[in-house]
Amino acid sequence: MKWTYGFLLVMLCTAAYADVVGHARVVDGDTIEVNQTRIRLNGIDTPESLQTCKRNGLIWACGREATQMVERLIGDCKVRCIGDSYDRYGRLIADCFVYDININAMLVKLGMALAYRQYSVEYVAAEEMARQEKLGLWSGEFIAPWAWRRGERLP
Repeated sequence: MKWTYGFLLVMLCTAAYADVVGHARVVDGDTIEVNQTRIRLNGIDTPESLQTCKRNGLIWACGREATQMVERLIGDCKVRCIGDSYDRYGRLIADCFVYDININAMLVKLGMALAYRQYSVEYVAAEEMARQEKLGLWSGEFIAPWAWRRGERLP
């Protein structure tokens, strides 16, 4: 009886998490697709694909660069994504890894993503480090992606 109960508990716990493994197609800076599962990177927000930022007084395609950064981090490697919930668009919300490297965290550490505090505080410390070191977005002016989606733009 104990074995059956323990086995059932393990099965229930395992079923609560989606573990998706495979080669990824990068949709944008915070969305990938693995094995036909669309995945929203947990706890971060990156500039939108068409979003621009300013650095040294010049406009740069920060949204496109965020997407390219994800492509470089993943390369031809298999990605492992672990999540347990879905957003309103049906995307799995997950932390994704290439080997032991957390892609979500790395994007924030490189300054190409912001900690999405509305949903998680997991990457706030990494964001502070990137800001202090003026990496990525922090090297110039930008509008937070959530504000950009509401229509705010740089002057």
